[in-house]
Amino acid sequence: MKSRDVTVQETHKDNMSSNQIFDYVDESQSERLARKSKEMPVFPIGIAGLTMACLYGAYKFKNRGSMSPSVFLMQLRVGAQGTVVACLTLGLAYSMCKEYVFDKKPSLAEPK
Repeated sequence: MKSRDVTVQETHKDNMSSNQIFDYVDESQSERLARKSKEMPVFPIGIAGLTMACLYGAYKFKNRGSMSPSVFLMQLRVGAQGTVVACLTLGLAYSMCKEYVFDKKPSLAEPK
């Protein structure tokens, strides 16, 4: 019975590996960050924007004066969402320009 279970498990593993869409490779966090940065250069800009928004929010929270914390955090959330939308828009514009404007392949049918 044990040998049949091992065979079934091996067959299941073989079927799963042949149906994989992505080729997952063990990579460290720094290698993954480098790969993502090469694939989409807006990615590090988004990370930097997130870091700057968090640092700005922490500084302003400390020096908010008499404003209530809930109002301050609501305004900070709106600002952070605006930053995310701006980064997504820039990333989308970059990828569209890269695909349709910068990498124009010559057409196969040449005009006569």
